[in-house]
Amino acid sequence: MRQIGRYRLDHVLGSGAFATVWKGHDPELDAVVAVKVLADNWAVDADVRERFTTEARLLRHIESPRVVRVHDVGVQPAADDGYPDRPYFVMDYIEGGTLADWVGRLPPQGAVRLAREAAHAVQVLHDFGVVHRDLKPSNLLVDGRCDPPRVLVADLGSAKMLADASGFTVTTGTPAYMAPEQAGQVGGFDGRADVYALGVIGYELLSGRRPFAGLDRLPVAGRGAGARPAPLAAQIGAPAELDAVLASALDRDPDRRPPDARTFGDALDAALRGTSYPVEEAPSGWPAALVLGVAIALLALGTAVGWLVR
Repeated sequence: MRQIGRYRLDHVLGSGAFATVWKGHDPELDAVVAVKVLADNWAVDADVRERFTTEARLLRHIESPRVVRVHDVGVQPAADDGYPDRPYFVMDYIEGGTLADWVGRLPPQGAVRLAREAAHAVQVLHDFGVVHRDLKPSNLLVDGRCDPPRVLVADLGSAKMLADASGFTVTTGTPAYMAPEQAGQVGGFDGRADVYALGVIGYELLSGRRPFAGLDRLPVAGRGAGARPAPLAAQIGAPAELDAVLASALDRDPDRRPPDARTFGDALDAALRGTSYPVEEAPSGWPAALVLGVAIALLALGTAVGWLVR
């Protein structure tokens, strides 16, 4: 039996380059928990340890049912077998898996609902002044205890305060979901980099595939300026406006994307229903959201004309 601190580690839920997340048990509270443990090979790196601790602090301080919550932190002392001490933190265990489990398996209404849920969860981070930088289906949890299920943000290991993201920073993230300005380090980036990733996720949930082939291998920053995702609305029996919303989120130019995550999620939902984005519900403080409905309609018209010309 594996154990760290007072927590029993039952089986691995997921692992990455820096850490492993276990499903575990807290014997004192008799509760199922998730335990994130820093990888042994990174435990001696002071910068990585600090980033690991920063992630735990962020998750603890963001008070929202849309962000996974941290309850405890600790350090497992070094063992006699030569392994270093290992930092860990303990989170809520969310029953329901991740968005990766639902890619390509839902009807359009279900896919868009989860994509909108994800966008609203990411907006919570942005309202807190945090950009995620590594959004992908496996980093978005689905809480099956809720009806309908709720999406929660997890894994803030690459997160950065928006105030610190405007200048040069180490490139991090998953290429297939990474915005061009994030990959290319041109002029910094902001929350619209996460909007780009949400566009990829929304497209993937609806179609079962990512919008641009080859970006797992090729630098996303080198994507052609005229490259657009293949239209999918007609294939799934959805209004053409859906293609326009997805294309806007995936634009190379962040100024041409929806201005924030919530706006993208609401616009995607409205497009599926064949209506314009409800301007009166746009959050205050984002004037660009007031014209998004018109912009989507114009973009859809331009897209249709472009297809005819070709």
